[in-house]
Amino acid sequence: MKPARTKTPRKPPVKKGSQTSLKDPVGVYCRVRPLSLPEQECCIEVINNTTVQLHTPEGFRLNRNGDYKETQYSFKQVFGTHTTQKELFDVVANPLVDDLIHGKNGLLFTYGVTGSGKTHTMTGSPGEGGLLPRCLHMLFNSIGSFQAKRYVFKSNDRNSMDIQCEVDALLERQKREATPNPKTPSSKRQVDPEFADMINVQEFCKAEEVDEDSVYGVFVSYIEIYNNYIYDLLEEVPFDPIKPKWNSCSTPMRNTDFVPPQSKLLREDKNHNMYVAGCTEVEVKSTEEAFEVFWRGQKKRRIANTHLNHESSRSHSVFNIKLVQAPLDADGDNVLQEKEQITISQLSLVDLAGSERTNRTKAEGNRLREAGNINQSLMTLRTCMEVLRENQTYGTNKMVPYRDSKLTHLFKNYFDGEGKVRLIVCVNPKAEDYEESLQVMRFAEVTQEVEVARPTDKAICGLTPGRRYRNQARAGPVGDEPLVSEVVLQSFPPLPSCELLDVNDEQTLPRLIEALERRHHLRQMMIEEFNKQAITFKALLQEFDNAVLNKENYIQGKLNEKEKVISGQKMEIERLEKKNKTLEYKVEILEKTTTIYEEDKRNLQQELETQNQKLQRQFSDKRRLEARLQGMVTETTMKWEKECERRVAAKQLEMQNKLWVKDEKLKQLKAIVTEPKTEKPERPSRERDREKVTQRPVSPSPAPNAPPIRLRHRRSRSAGDRWVDHKPATNLQTETVMQPHVPRAITVSVANEKALAKCEKYMLTHQELASDGEIETKLIKGDVYKTRGGGQSVQFTEIETLKQESPTSRKRRSSTAAPAQPDGTESEWTDVETRCSVAVEMKAGSQLGPGYQHHAQPKRKKP
Repeated sequence: MKPARTKTPRKPPVKKGSQTSLKDPVGVYCRVRPLSLPEQECCIEVINNTTVQLHTPEGFRLNRNGDYKETQYSFKQVFGTHTTQKELFDVVANPLVDDLIHGKNGLLFTYGVTGSGKTHTMTGSPGEGGLLPRCLHMLFNSIGSFQAKRYVFKSNDRNSMDIQCEVDALLERQKREATPNPKTPSSKRQVDPEFADMINVQEFCKAEEVDEDSVYGVFVSYIEIYNNYIYDLLEEVPFDPIKPKWNSCSTPMRNTDFVPPQSKLLREDKNHNMYVAGCTEVEVKSTEEAFEVFWRGQKKRRIANTHLNHESSRSHSVFNIKLVQAPLDADGDNVLQEKEQITISQLSLVDLAGSERTNRTKAEGNRLREAGNINQSLMTLRTCMEVLRENQTYGTNKMVPYRDSKLTHLFKNYFDGEGKVRLIVCVNPKAEDYEESLQVMRFAEVTQEVEVARPTDKAICGLTPGRRYRNQARAGPVGDEPLVSEVVLQSFPPLPSCELLDVNDEQTLPRLIEALERRHHLRQMMIEEFNKQAITFKALLQEFDNAVLNKENYIQGKLNEKEKVISGQKMEIERLEKKNKTLEYKVEILEKTTTIYEEDKRNLQQELETQNQKLQRQFSDKRRLEARLQGMVTETTMKWEKECERRVAAKQLEMQNKLWVKDEKLKQLKAIVTEPKTEKPERPSRERDREKVTQRPVSPSPAPNAPPIRLRHRRSRSAGDRWVDHKPATNLQTETVMQPHVPRAITVSVANEKALAKCEKYMLTHQELASDGEIETKLIKGDVYKTRGGGQSVQFTEIETLKQESPTSRKRRSSTAAPAQPDGTESEWTDVETRCSVAVEMKAGSQLGPGYQHHAQPKRKKP
């Protein structure tokens, strides 16, 4: 086997002039879990505390040379299989909690394939708590004595906090105690034994340099991202007995009585930070309360039994720890009621769902859909890391696709410089997870090359006692400290016993006298020492008084100089104030003058606008009047022209008719005069009369056996104009001789605006039944005008009447009109006058226009 090849991560080139100290790379750590069975094949080997090596297991594809591929990957630190939870916490999470207390944000991921130990790293197991309980334990150990009372800080829906006074906080506490809320944990509740061992952390951990002049409040929230939807695991949904329960058959839930909550939306606050709108935030006062809230939401988290893991997480869980810090007031008793002085920091602990391949998990249905969404969100996270690395390495400005996934969109502020980012890569060294572990290593390699802007530091007061202990210092010494007199008495030699038990006792009194003499001698020495020290102290006090007096004199001289300067400045200020008043008076006068001028200008402008509008109206009225008069003149001219034409035409037609009648009479007279007299058999007078009638020039209807007569059409007088020939569909075809014919006509059955717009004339053919039972046709004509509104109007000018009569009806009328002779026969018209009176007469149809009546009537001589 050839030696293994080492793959070293690429380092981004350092650009000239760039401030590398202002950015920190993403801290990527690796934790290797132990094998489940000792006989399993291992594919990951820990080389040192920063490097791991991947071995290609047997049965996998070899490299080009036919050897097994071995690749090394470097991390900030590698934790082997024997690493404890405390060691991992001290290196990874301890700095994040310290930054949280000092007002900085933090983000901690656990990333890996299914079954690699992510949840164990984050939550822990009984007897060995994970990162989450240890973070809570360190936080409350550091700020436990500096916490504010409950409900002093109040969360709002805009990702910020409000401060309530002590009275309002007390009223709300009393209200909550009267109506217990299951959302609010209580320290009096019995701790659930299921998680009691997880929060029992033996090691004491505390942050340093905590600001003693501030009060703190801790709020926690717990959400999950399932199928790219955000759900609040702490939301209490009221139970509805009508709706069915959410059982574990359709959705992977532990609690079968749980009602599914509504999905939440992401919002952006005034500082452009992303947050979950409407998310439940619970104020906690201890580690037990915080972990109780976490465990209540953990029971609602979606897990399922898969082929690779019995309790596989099907969603990304996010546990947020929000620390609110506000300074005390000047007395050090209450919180400063200024919202601008609030400092909010947040630590997000994210347990990502494990990436998995469906051919290994044998997922179907909901499990397959969940796995697809998990892999898609993790792929979006990897894409964001790659784009960030490319922008920082090559100086490009590509858009990072944060919005493609709710996971990356929620934490985009951290990658933009809102806090530190830490990633724990959890791997399982068994050979079956080799390909998935290889992808995880590549993602870690990309992530640790991404740099995040370093957050700004916040000023800390330090360890010196602040306003909180100011009242205690004023109260005097605390405790049972011995007085000076007691110390002095203890320095004297003790007195021997003064009890005389025997008259001959000669030792007790000498010992007592000796002790008193020693005490007296010591007292004299102390008096002398005291006098010396008193003299020395008086000399020092005199020197100090002299120094103070000199200092006072010096200060008094300085004060006198300052007072002179101040008096001069006061005089200058008075002068400037007088000048300022004078200028203000002038400015006021100028403002009043300007106001008057502006008012006059405004009035003149309004008057000018009024006059312009008046002139414009007059001009418009004048134009309308001119247009109206022009239209009236044109209309009247056209009307009189048409009337004159009609009258001239009617007069011409009347004269032609009279001339034609005279010509006919002359022709008949000539025929009568020149006709030879021959004898013919006499016929009855009725037959002669019928023959005379049938010899009239116009026959309304031809004989049945006569050849067809060619129809003649009368040409319209306005043949040059375009006509609309309106013939209703109900009209009958009469086929009379004098049928009107217009060559350039648009024939319609219903009048419409489109046809009227193309023509200048209009003709309506109207049929009705006359009194004698015959059909009477009327041609109603008119002129088409365009209206001002864009439409068309018709003005009727004339009516032509076409009437049809049958011979039988004329015979009846003539027979009934002729007077009978005394002998019962009709009178014969044999004289010339009677014959000449027989003619055909055509009369005008109506007063509106020329018309024709197709009939002939004989004129008979009066008896």
